[in-house]
Amino acid sequence: MEWFDAERYTIAREIAQRGVAAVYVLAFVTVLRQFRPLLGERGLLPVPSFTERVPWRASPSLFFARYSDRLLVAVGWTGVVVAAALVAGLPQQGPPWLPLLAFGVLWVLYLSVVNVGQTFYGFGWESLLLEAGFLVAFLGSDAVAPPWTVLALLWWLVFRLELGAGLIKWRGDPAWRDLTALYYHHETQPMPGPASRLFHLLPRPLHRVEVAANHVAQLVVPFGLLVPGPVASTAAAIMVVTQLWLVLSGNFAWLNWLTIVLAASAVDDGSWAAVLGLVGVDAAAAASAAADPPAWFVVVVLAVSALCVVLSYWPARNLVSRHQRMNASFNPFHLVNAYGAFGTITRRRTEVVVEGTRDADPEDATWAEYGFRGKPGDVRRLPRQYAPYHLRLDWLMWFLALGSSAQLRWFVPFLAKLLEADRPTLRLLADDPFGGERPRWVRARLYRYRFATPAEHRATGDRWVREDQGLMIDAVDLRRLARGG
Repeated sequence: MEWFDAERYTIAREIAQRGVAAVYVLAFVTVLRQFRPLLGERGLLPVPSFTERVPWRASPSLFFARYSDRLLVAVGWTGVVVAAALVAGLPQQGPPWLPLLAFGVLWVLYLSVVNVGQTFYGFGWESLLLEAGFLVAFLGSDAVAPPWTVLALLWWLVFRLELGAGLIKWRGDPAWRDLTALYYHHETQPMPGPASRLFHLLPRPLHRVEVAANHVAQLVVPFGLLVPGPVASTAAAIMVVTQLWLVLSGNFAWLNWLTIVLAASAVDDGSWAAVLGLVGVDAAAAASAAADPPAWFVVVVLAVSALCVVLSYWPARNLVSRHQRMNASFNPFHLVNAYGAFGTITRRRTEVVVEGTRDADPEDATWAEYGFRGKPGDVRRLPRQYAPYHLRLDWLMWFLALGSSAQLRWFVPFLAKLLEADRPTLRLLADDPFGGERPRWVRARLYRYRFATPAEHRATGDRWVREDQGLMIDAVDLRRLARGG
């Protein structure tokens, strides 16, 4: 079935299915390690409270029937095991319904997590993983060639992802248009990485070149995906290099790695053969011997493809709109979404520093800081590389520092957990200055942070310079928090 089978994209299918499955492994590990203290029965934003006030049709999830931390663990481990099997390629060795079923399980389970995850799961890469996982389910198994329509939908996904990110920048902050955005971004991004300071200290003319190159990569190169073959393969290679640059310069969870995997789906087997030095070898030889797909598989793939084409109306309209939405889902199933990032650049970095004391009088107390795993705190510490792992609490601390009052819904309960010395909550942190004992008081201060110059770093050993900006929340104890004070 030449009109249906894409025999020249078997390597692309392997990378897409195994790569997306690998990200699912990471996502479910994150669920197991972070979900309960953030959203569990005794979490900061408990799921049972959410499901009481939000109808299922607005946010479909298995947890509407019943939520318990034990059930959450079962969901997490099921996701890890099924995703790991797909990374190993085991379901792909069977009939085409087997990987479809495996990815379907991952999609349903992770959709159930995201749709009750509230602000802790309000990131664009959650929708990206759900959409990618849904699509690669229909790429079939090794028994059949990958379908053209599903590959085209993956390329359409990458096109929307990159072009949407480019347009939201061009239409948004003027710093992107005058090429000055990277004067600030490496320093003010949500979670700098170990090399972010070095990137920030690059000469400003080079920053302007970086921004211009980003515009080319996101506003021009995606159109190359519309020409399958060497042109699309070259466009994908440029995107991969651009994403690796972002991996080096910051911590953006699995966004960059998943984009790399999806971009690789546009590289045909001939291009892979050339890159790997296998010129003259037919990398699709195995596919030529693949059986014709069963009729049910053709019908299902065409029906799903038609559905995605219909759903594409809303993100396509969003791309051409002057009021483009960033990281928007147009349906509760997170299928065919709108993407984008950093339409506005923060010029100054403000950090919320949480402190506690065991002294009785907060007015004359010695305060100690809680240390977070990823967000800046200790001015001497080299930022860690956590991506593609996602530190959800640390990311929300960045949004909190931007002054969003909505973030207080979880932050005030977080302070209460610190006052209780709640062990699951403390395990989310890098350092508890009280060794598991309860503090008497906690408070939150605001600091302005900037990267130290080379001279400042040589003189002090500090990687950050910070300036006290005053109190955000004055000293509170459990009694005051209970009173709403």
